[in-house]
Amino acid sequence: MRGGDREAEFREYVVADRGRLLRTAMLLTAGDVHTAEDLVQTTCTRVYVHWHRIRHEGAGPYAHRILVNAFLDERRRAGRHPEVVTAETFEPRLSETTDPVDTLAVRKALLELAPRQRAVLVLRYFQDLDVASCARILECTEGTVKSQTAKALKRLKDLMADDPATDPATGSS
Repeated sequence: MRGGDREAEFREYVVADRGRLLRTAMLLTAGDVHTAEDLVQTTCTRVYVHWHRIRHEGAGPYAHRILVNAFLDERRRAGRHPEVVTAETFEPRLSETTDPVDTLAVRKALLELAPRQRAVLVLRYFQDLDVASCARILECTEGTVKSQTAKALKRLKDLMADDPATDPATGSS
């Protein structure tokens, strides 16, 4: 295949998949738009480097793995500045009934989770991936995905119940 065709294929992939990658990155970073953009850029760059090999197999799962690994690598780096939760909306709302206070409370609670726990929740519940897919992306066993999911959900529930801005009985202010 000629280089121009390969470039066009890659551009087509990025146009089609960038939004999904950015949504996942925004969830992983609990709303830090700048870090999310950096993660997506890193992912696209790495996908491009390996495009000749992965384009026939489908870049989606490979890109997810790169994105999650880039996020986990970023969290491990020494001297990392903590994220700041803001009221800024990162994409149009799907429903007008979403309460911004609830959105901020979830983001704040996600920040308190360990990076791998945050990653497993984002993949399982926001990306709606099954356990086997999450295990492949996170490069771990299905049992690890299940145990990390259970621990993360318990921790998230505890954090949401402890949040003074959230009424535990109703889940809102």
